[in-house]
Amino acid sequence: MMKTANDINFKDKKALIRVDFNVPLNENFEVTDPTRIEAAKPTIIKVLEDGGSAILMSHLGRPKGVDKKFSLEHIIKAVSDVIGVHVKFVDNCIGEEAEKAAAELKNGEILLLENLRFHPEEKAGDKDFAEKLSKLGDVYVNDAFGTAHRAHASTAIIAQFFPENKCAGLLLSKEVENLNQVLNNSKKPVTAVIGGAKVSSKIGVMMNILDKVDHIIIGGGMAFTFIKVKGGKIGDSLVEDDKLDVAQDILNMAKQKNTKIHLPIDVIGADSFSEEAKTQVFPANDIPDGWMGLDAGPKSNVGFSYVIADSKTILWNGPVGVFEMEKFAKGTIELGNAIADATADGAFSLVGGGDSVAAVKKFGLTDKVSYVSTGGGAMLEMLEGKTLPGIAALEE
Repeated sequence: MMKTANDINFKDKKALIRVDFNVPLNENFEVTDPTRIEAAKPTIIKVLEDGGSAILMSHLGRPKGVDKKFSLEHIIKAVSDVIGVHVKFVDNCIGEEAEKAAAELKNGEILLLENLRFHPEEKAGDKDFAEKLSKLGDVYVNDAFGTAHRAHASTAIIAQFFPENKCAGLLLSKEVENLNQVLNNSKKPVTAVIGGAKVSSKIGVMMNILDKVDHIIIGGGMAFTFIKVKGGKIGDSLVEDDKLDVAQDILNMAKQKNTKIHLPIDVIGADSFSEEAKTQVFPANDIPDGWMGLDAGPKSNVGFSYVIADSKTILWNGPVGVFEMEKFAKGTIELGNAIADATADGAFSLVGGGDSVAAVKKFGLTDKVSYVSTGGGAMLEMLEGKTLPGIAALEE
């Protein structure tokens, strides 16, 4: 069993918290979207309200060695604003300076360490580096679901230095709980909406959830690989010819398991990949050469909505069209609205994966679904049935 931050009293303790503050910055190095900082707030506040102090460690970007462009110094103001407490900063995450700053930290205070990835040992999962980090705190808290699928020093290796004093933060435990609700404790019928450009990135997920879901709606560019294998004409639409056999396997397995696969019936076709393109509605399996499907068509939208309206549990991973262009956003908007309506009627809906999360935000649906996951890659690996190193380390 994994302990959570709610199981621990942090009074007079220094909590060493792995957060995911890999946030977007503009050219002036200002945080443009503080969602990830807000997501970590409940855990940090719990530590402070118990009467402890918080030492925060994170990565930012993909620096090659020390690179001030990726310094966490840029985010001090944003973190202070979100948490409502002035955040102290130290320009290393290990060594004398960091140890001194941690030792001097008083209850109720927050210290932010410099970017973990300024040290190549972090990504290498180096044990000595993890041990140096471990010297900074009394309790190790992992609240970085977005990096829980990586066996890095700060996400997995460090836990062994806190055999009795380690736990999941409130965000990480909420993520696991919500994903478990979809995978293992779901109310039927269960529908998964799997969209996006490529079949290849979602094969593992589809194979693993076939046993657990009643319906899979396949949308976006990846649908054309399935339509083609079923003998459809897809014009110049996106297709992965090297994945046709995999698509056929998934269709065969779904049949055996009585899982219904729903593909687009019609599409919005375009004569080029641009906002200026001419558009026309075509049957999804009869798109002329010179045209490509860039969004689900009106009949598809109605069909998908019916399936969703009947569902009690909904997983949404990936858009059903090129929603970044207004011309090809309607399918994704209608799908999002159908999921919001089903949620209002009592269904449990979980949205995850970069593009779906972006779509939910863009179209104002964040508060209309049950849960929006913060971890793209980590969520996919959990849906594939893999054990995440960052979670396994807390359960040992």
